[in-house]
Amino acid sequence: MPYIKGENRDQFTFIPLCLDDYIEEDSICRVVRAFVECLDMKTLGFRYAEPKETGRPPYDPASMLMLYLYGYQNQVRSSRRLHAETKRNVEVMWLMEKVTPDDKTICNFRKDNAAALKKVFREFSLWCNRQGLYGKELLGVDGTKIRANNSRKNIHSQKYEEKKLATVEKKIDRYIAMLEKNDTEEQIEAKIPTEAIVNALNRLYEKKEKINVLLERIADNGGNEISTVDPDAHIMHPSGDGRNLDACYNVITAVDEKHKLIADFEVSTCPDEKGILPTLTENVKEIMGVTEISAVADKGFYDGEDIENCETNGTVCYMPKAENGRLAPDPKYSHDKFKYDKENDYYICPEGSILYSRKPRKRKDGKYNRAYTNAAACHKCPCYAQCTTDKRGREIQRVPNQDALDIVDARMRTEDGRTKFRKRKQIVEHPFGTMKYVWGYRNFLCRSVEKVTGEQSLVFLAYNLRRVINIFKENGTNLQEIMA
Repeated sequence: MPYIKGENRDQFTFIPLCLDDYIEEDSICRVVRAFVECLDMKTLGFRYAEPKETGRPPYDPASMLMLYLYGYQNQVRSSRRLHAETKRNVEVMWLMEKVTPDDKTICNFRKDNAAALKKVFREFSLWCNRQGLYGKELLGVDGTKIRANNSRKNIHSQKYEEKKLATVEKKIDRYIAMLEKNDTEEQIEAKIPTEAIVNALNRLYEKKEKINVLLERIADNGGNEISTVDPDAHIMHPSGDGRNLDACYNVITAVDEKHKLIADFEVSTCPDEKGILPTLTENVKEIMGVTEISAVADKGFYDGEDIENCETNGTVCYMPKAENGRLAPDPKYSHDKFKYDKENDYYICPEGSILYSRKPRKRKDGKYNRAYTNAAACHKCPCYAQCTTDKRGREIQRVPNQDALDIVDARMRTEDGRTKFRKRKQIVEHPFGTMKYVWGYRNFLCRSVEKVTGEQSLVFLAYNLRRVINIFKENGTNLQEIMA
């Protein structure tokens, strides 16, 4: 049986004379164009949104945005590859009206309009809210570490540099001792020539000088680590790629439960999520136009001050308790088994003894924990060894904002709390899985937190746009007409 035959490459054919005839009616590039044409590029702050009367005409920022949105949805984000697509991809030709900017111009658009790109993401979130695509009941909040356009070798800490300096100084001392030995012996008998030793010493002195310069910069930075390539990247534990430490950014998202759409996000330079939850949830409530919402997160967001701010402002938190301090030898005497009497300000241990308030304990952040002990009762207790290994007896510390934490802990012990927490992975891991393991976006191309935020806006906007297209396609609705 013969193969399926195609057309003869040398045969003349009548092809469509209009680019629009090549584009399917339900093509994603038509939706991208409809969305971008609704935007006010000048209000959003795009560079060259208003061309000057003199000079060389710039490229239309709307066309450049279309190019990036189409590229990110098709796993093409390199400026060189996007430039190649403008010459061989019919859909890109249709979007760009056959304009072919060079790769440097394409790259500069993403760098120069980082703040505007975040505003575009927010505009799409507001549009989703107007279309009723948010459930506005439950948010999934989580963070992931994404590798920066930087090497961990370019990030320097005081401890690491001091260790390197000590190693270099030991080598210098060893080479100096070898020089002295050569001076006392005949040159012919020397194992290593004097000239080679001198050259090695010069290289070590240069290395020592560089380390001292880095230590001075670290001291000027308050003892914090510095990066010589990307100033905002920090050493973190990357998520899910097996590396121990790397130069990363922490990307935190708030995902709505209804359609798994990303309502808002933050890019942080800190490995922990402290201070992010209140800001993120307030932004989401503003986008959705609500005053109350529930948020589910893992124990990395378990912070008394953040939770109290959320609960005060109408965000109901669901997250497991993070264990603080040393654990009891027997789980029956763990911290949560001690009952707090708020009226009398004391704790009651599982054996019925009362722990009274003592001198506060100062924390590393300068705040104080209230301490509760009863050494006399502990030393008489037959369960002393099962409760603590401290010779002074068991001590319970009550952190600031503990009242808010107690409310969340009690909520998580209910069936409703456990049910909502089980939904967390289904809600918030969906975008991360698509972005990192399906599309392959596991590292940033830009540097500095502002430009990284702009790049991440394109990734999440491409994800949300793809989700919305699929949602409307299932309903049989023409998304292009709605956007227009």
